[in-house]
Amino acid sequence: MESYIKITQFLLSLSLLIVLHEMGHFLPAKLFKTRVEKFYLFFDYKFSLFKKKIGDTVYGIGWIPLGGYVKISGMIDESMDKEQMMQPPQPWEFRSKPAWQRLIIMLGGVTVNFILGIFIYIMMFNVWGDEYVGVDDVTYGFSVTEDFRELGFQNGDKILTIDGEEPEDVMDVNKFLFLRDVSEIKVEHSDGTTESIQIPEDVGYKMWQSGNIDPFAPRVPAVLDSIKPNSPAGDAGMQQGDRVISVNGEPVTFWVELTERVKKNTDREPMEIGIERDGREMTYTVAPNEENNLGVYVLPDIDEVLTINHKDFTFAESISPGFSRAYWTLKDYMGQFKYVFTKKGASSLGGFITIGSIFPSTWNWESFWSITALLSIMLAFMNLLPIPALDGGHVVFTLYEMITGHKPSDKFLEYAQIAGFVILVSLLLLANGNDIYKWLTGQL
Repeated sequence: MESYIKITQFLLSLSLLIVLHEMGHFLPAKLFKTRVEKFYLFFDYKFSLFKKKIGDTVYGIGWIPLGGYVKISGMIDESMDKEQMMQPPQPWEFRSKPAWQRLIIMLGGVTVNFILGIFIYIMMFNVWGDEYVGVDDVTYGFSVTEDFRELGFQNGDKILTIDGEEPEDVMDVNKFLFLRDVSEIKVEHSDGTTESIQIPEDVGYKMWQSGNIDPFAPRVPAVLDSIKPNSPAGDAGMQQGDRVISVNGEPVTFWVELTERVKKNTDREPMEIGIERDGREMTYTVAPNEENNLGVYVLPDIDEVLTINHKDFTFAESISPGFSRAYWTLKDYMGQFKYVFTKKGASSLGGFITIGSIFPSTWNWESFWSITALLSIMLAFMNLLPIPALDGGHVVFTLYEMITGHKPSDKFLEYAQIAGFVILVSLLLLANGNDIYKWLTGQL
């Protein structure tokens, strides 16, 4: 049932985005009296699930859910209708229209996607408000991974400012480091001293290559939530609710201190684990298993480690943060795009299974609209890439014509369309091939 809910949300979101994107091309085409021969949700290779002709346009639903399209007369597109292009241009055809009209038609889809993303974010602020964690709301400060402690950070740090400004939500620190050009973070250490720490310019790449994209996490007390059956801790007699207070005689308060001490025990020597249970202290001797862990888990009490604030917005108050959320969503997506052009990035590309998996397994309208807004902005950006067969490729050729006064030949556009199609199919196969590999190997 959970899979069906994910698939339903994915198809609903995808259908909405495709229909509105293609409507962005359809409406200006009609406005400029350009004939639209087809308007399709999904692709209709060989046959359609549904189709109906109204006026000059056939409206339909294809059976291949990989996108959608509008077929505009006199335009070299994915239909590769060479026969039509060999005929003399007609007044109602795309190729007969002024360059500025063709440019508007081609930009219509991405424009609608950007507007949709902004509108959804505005409505989300208005309907659900916003939640955030202030700089004083992380109860025990942050735990910091070892590579970031080498920069000067310490476990228990309280983040005061990022590049001189107090963050609206301090939990965004990892995202800022990974996607934005952070140069300085000011912290307050657990001993009360403050320090401004300089951040290397290539910190994002280092996080990407190491896989450590969440170097900061709220510190969680070392209280055991569950113990794996037949695990070293379970066999030794440790129980749910035990509070770990020492490892080999060294005091322990937080979960990160316990896990780091176990991790450093590479020889898997027996460890003396001191715990507190019902006001009594006791010690267990536990030897890590082959995976070098004890088989214990912690489930933090969110209310204990974080204070989550909520703010409501009127519709008018939602406009500014809605625009801001859309802007930073686009900017952050562009920021992570640079990691695609690495060996690890190519293997990390995800296809439809990856996209579908980000939807929750239970129906949640807030999550649905948040993901849909993100996908809408992603779709707009991807379609603007200057690749033939995408809107951005057509835009580049049209701008070239407007600047130089020379229109690329139909033969050139045909070859460019084929090249672009090959590029897109290759990327599609790579992304979905990665999905299949991860699914078969249990990584997805």
